Amino acid sequence: MPGSHEPRSTGWRVGADIGGTFTDVIALGPDGEVVPMKVPSTPPDYGSGVVAATTAVLATADVEPEAVVAMLHGTTVATNAILSMDGALTAVVTTRGFRDVLEIGRLRRPALYDLSWSRPRPLARRRHRYELDQRITADARLTPPAAEDEVRALAARLRADGIGAVAVCLLNSYLRPDEERRVADLLREELPGVYVTASVDVSPQLQEYERTSTAAVNAYVGPAVHGYLTRLEAGLRAERVTAPLLVMQSSGGLMEAAAVAERPVQIIESGPAAGVTAVQKLARMIGLSTVVAFDMGGTTAKASLIEDGEPFVSADYEVGGGMNIARGLASGAGYPVRAPSIDIAEVGSGGGSIIAVDAAGALHVGPTSAGSLPGPASYGHGGELPTLTDANVALGYLSQTSLAGGTVTIHPDLAAKALGPVAERLGSEVLDAARGAYQVAVSSMTTAVKAVTSERGRDPREATMVAFGGAGPLYAAALARELGIATVVVPVYPGLFSSLGLLVADTERHELTPYRPELAEVSAVAAEFDRLAATVVAELGPDAVVDRMVDMRYRGQRFELRVRVPDGELTEELMARTRERFHAEHDRTYGRAGTDDLVELVNLRVRGWVPTSVAVEDVLNLPGDADRPASTRACRFETTVTTPVIGRADLGSESVEGPLVIEDMDATTLVPPGARAHRDRFNNIVITWSAP
Repeated sequence: MPGSHEPRSTGWRVGADIGGTFTDVIALGPDGEVVPMKVPSTPPDYGSGVVAATTAVLATADVEPEAVVAMLHGTTVATNAILSMDGALTAVVTTRGFRDVLEIGRLRRPALYDLSWSRPRPLARRRHRYELDQRITADARLTPPAAEDEVRALAARLRADGIGAVAVCLLNSYLRPDEERRVADLLREELPGVYVTASVDVSPQLQEYERTSTAAVNAYVGPAVHGYLTRLEAGLRAERVTAPLLVMQSSGGLMEAAAVAERPVQIIESGPAAGVTAVQKLARMIGLSTVVAFDMGGTTAKASLIEDGEPFVSADYEVGGGMNIARGLASGAGYPVRAPSIDIAEVGSGGGSIIAVDAAGALHVGPTSAGSLPGPASYGHGGELPTLTDANVALGYLSQTSLAGGTVTIHPDLAAKALGPVAERLGSEVLDAARGAYQVAVSSMTTAVKAVTSERGRDPREATMVAFGGAGPLYAAALARELGIATVVVPVYPGLFSSLGLLVADTERHELTPYRPELAEVSAVAAEFDRLAATVVAELGPDAVVDRMVDMRYRGQRFELRVRVPDGELTEELMARTRERFHAEHDRTYGRAGTDDLVELVNLRVRGWVPTSVAVEDVLNLPGDADRPASTRACRFETTVTTPVIGRADLGSESVEGPLVIEDMDATTLVPPGARAHRDRFNNIVITWSAP
């Protein structure tokens, strides 16, 4: 129902984020009560872990399930379906002669000189790509339209082949979306229970390969996402949680579960986007202009850039094909997806990343992870391979008894035992091998930060780093020093910060239309913007705020940049100001700018959003902590140093010299020797280096 997306402000809101190792839940009460919960994830049935964690956090808060007015969720189910290649048996239906678009793709290689590299196989095998005798010409003529009898006969073949999902991608269908939707509707009629996607409903844009790939990804993950959300909602209702289920999109806004089931391609980066959204809100509140959001969890480390209160939202990216942070000409390792997504660079370094030594004697960290089962060796759940968490335990950085508020028992002897073979292969002591793994991980993560700063023409030294995730605060200070970043901010609940981001996220909807010759006049562009705005307002309600954006490029370019259209009536003068913004952004990104006569419009976009009723300052209260007796641990840096171990509440507003270990319920912050730390008025830990 329009206007129903933002729940009323009274009652409890619950944010649940699934990670590779832990499922994080935060409940926020109507009077500002914050109740955190961190439990191990439950693969392969991640939803059961979300339900169990939700009921546990409500029990801890002594709240009845009926008091929940919003259930907010960040999930990895779509990503997992692609990474594990266990999505639906997918077919592609296209125009005759274009069966091999997915196979041909683009002539790109992420590793130019790696002769062993091969492209990932298409999500729809060639024998499951079918052709129709129809064509939409470049000037939008149907010559001929698809025959109904042919479509129904094709449906019989799809049924006989056991197809579970279909992507309909007709040539030039963005010019005649009615034709593609007609074919999709006929297939749905003939194939009840089969997931059918029309490419114009997920990516109505130019470029056949990218549009076909996006539709194929949507179809491939569609049944898994639909089934997961259906089971999750049923599980929550069985526990009497009947509040609306909203899911985080890759773009950083929430969407109703029913709409997500139709466009699951929009939640590929659901979990990481929630954390960046929380950093965005925090940066606005404390007045940070340029921020690197650094998130390190159990499986991966991720970086994103926020400028002037806004994260970079990319129009297209890649999924699958391993960990990929490549941009531009170095891309090509995964499946192209054209859907709004916060630009996040990712590398396979997390707390569960496995440490190994290759045949040449070089030390490696990740990308393989021990996950939550069996997990790091020090957890005592049967894991035998050494991980970064085991190295951090051996180095003295992590508690020698428990993690995650006491829910995970630590076994230092098992960590040392797992690291023993690595140390032996390196010809070193266990502590030296563990410290080496720490430094290798830091080096790996600098690549992710540079991908969103240096490769965009931004200097990371001008940014402040906000570090979160279960392992992020352990590595942030060392990573910042490596990059020349002067200040690191570690917010409250850093290990559950993505869940916190769910609580403060807005509800949003994106719509776009490709530029067409009939939009040459400014009045026609204005009318098209009005049409798109009306669509999102009808979905979100009259309180929705609408932003207008355009994708622009210079004539002859392959890539475009997105710029925001200034507010006000769309006139020639306003379009001129929009082109000025494009020139400035192009110069900043690529070091040069062209002239107005070279500018081409590619897409018109609108973003509609309904501001949340929860402000980030509502959840930044200092977490309650039991009285912590003063203690120290032997921590290994360049040498072994006796290091004070304190809680966040014990850190004052006066800056103190490291080394220092600061323990929260959900994460541990490391202040190395040579760095200083204090707690600001928002209860953030602020780390600075006393020397460059």
